[in-house]
Amino acid sequence: MNQQQIINKLNWFYSLELNQVDLYMAQSKRVGDIYFSKVFERAAYIEQQHVDNIAEKIKELGSKPTILGDVMAPILGKISGNIVSTAGILPMLKANILLEQKAISDYKDFILKAGKDPELFNLLWSNLIDEDFHVSWFSRKVQELEEKPH
Repeated sequence: MNQQQIINKLNWFYSLELNQVDLYMAQSKRVGDIYFSKVFERAAYIEQQHVDNIAEKIKELGSKPTILGDVMAPILGKISGNIVSTAGILPMLKANILLEQKAISDYKDFILKAGKDPELFNLLWSNLIDEDFHVSWFSRKVQELEEKPH
């Protein structure tokens, strides 16, 4: 990938991560259980770290994070967080798993194509691992809730 392609891909992740920040914050405010609320807040915090790190990398490469991402991603995240949370905790967790799995897949693809910048390589791997932790936690909670007698 050339530098502009890398910047474009980083902007894609910047928007995705911004969306996840607001998605999880909306979910944290809508869910009734304090533990789930705190988990979603923590997930939002981690996603915000991704946003900040990606923005910094975009700037290091001589560009600016996408304004469209700054405007649209938070709006879409809040809307989808509010909508998904009305379905209940199980559907919310399952939707989060799908979103995180998409992010993991996209990170893996980008890692393979990004080139030899060790700083970028470490950033992408770090974010991918965080997303994988989210999938693991959400999946474990889905399994626990589905096994729980009604």
